Amino acid sequence: MRSHESNVHIYATRNEMGAAAAASVRRELLGILEKKTAARVVFASAPSQLEFLAALIAFENIPWHRVVGFHMDEYFGIEVDAPQGFGFFLRKHLFDHVPIGRVEYIDPTTQNPAVECQRYATLLNEKPIDMVCMGIGENGHIAFNDPPIADFADPLTVKIADLDERCREQQVHDGSFAAIADVPRQAITLTIPALLSAPGIFAVVPGPRKAQAVYDAVRGPISTACPASVLRRHPHAEIFLDTQSAALLG
Repeated sequence: MRSHESNVHIYATRNEMGAAAAASVRRELLGILEKKTAARVVFASAPSQLEFLAALIAFENIPWHRVVGFHMDEYFGIEVDAPQGFGFFLRKHLFDHVPIGRVEYIDPTTQNPAVECQRYATLLNEKPIDMVCMGIGENGHIAFNDPPIADFADPLTVKIADLDERCREQQVHDGSFAAIADVPRQAITLTIPALLSAPGIFAVVPGPRKAQAVYDAVRGPISTACPASVLRRHPHAEIFLDTQSAALLG
């Protein structure tokens, strides 16, 4: 069902939410590929995306060979095959299951994060991004644009992000790390203007720990205090919730 905000969709369960989001993304993707030879899509990496990704890979008629995949953020200082890595997550839950045409990864082993940011920005800017599939963090972040560093007019496409305490705590809540001391303090992230440049944005946001961030994003001021609130300025940003994440919306 839909809430009274026309772009906010609320479902009884995480599975129903994921299936609905996947159906919308598939429909958008097929529409893009009717007009273009390839679609360029940015994907989020988090347990919140699991039901959505499982439903998406189950579709049999998506021409994945015409899709170029990107991920929106990555820790640096970890190994390529570290299970906490976001590239690793997407390989495990998406890219290894479909015949995708090409994937461009952020290198978590880089010795020069600034150069890696420039390299990845160049790849992203070769052609327009067509679609972003994202989540929203417990602190309202999108990608790793936490409130202290979020910039709605960021001049960069990709940047080094200092992770705030709530963001790092979320990585423990998600089970990626045993303790906050293990969570990296910095990462590489697409900026907010880079994410908003896509004509289609699909945010999948389940779970009770996201309820306040969802409320702030949907009903609060449009402010970097809740970076996800900027999605209200986008003409085609769809938000998919379960009843737990939507609990404060009424």
